Amino acid sequence: MILDTNAVSALLDGDKSLATVLAVAERHHLPAVTLGEYRYGLKFSRHKRALDALLEALESESFSLALDNGTARHYADIRSELKIAGRPIPENDIWIAALARQHRLPIVSRDGHFDDVHGIRRVGW
Repeated sequence: MILDTNAVSALLDGDKSLATVLAVAERHHLPAVTLGEYRYGLKFSRHKRALDALLEALESESFSLALDNGTARHYADIRSELKIAGRPIPENDIWIAALARQHRLPIVSRDGHFDDVHGIRRVGW
């Protein structure tokens, strides 16, 4: 399962309902985009030190997902599909959706706009 930024936030905040969802997989996938978004948020957090340590632990226990040429192709397809449908979503979420489609993995997220992307599955909590 791919973790969206709001899933990482909830996980590191100790959201117990998310723990149940994540229990189905021993290791999870962390996109570079998610890590960038979360690390940006840490820059302004008063709990930066503690959360940074938790994020480091999560990174070491997860698979990293980098963007590559295949991801770029999926990104272009998804962005054009959403534009034609008149259902744009945030730019970074298109990249996360592209990774999900490329690797055939569900996205753990509270963002319902992922439901508008054909060929991926969102797991909420």
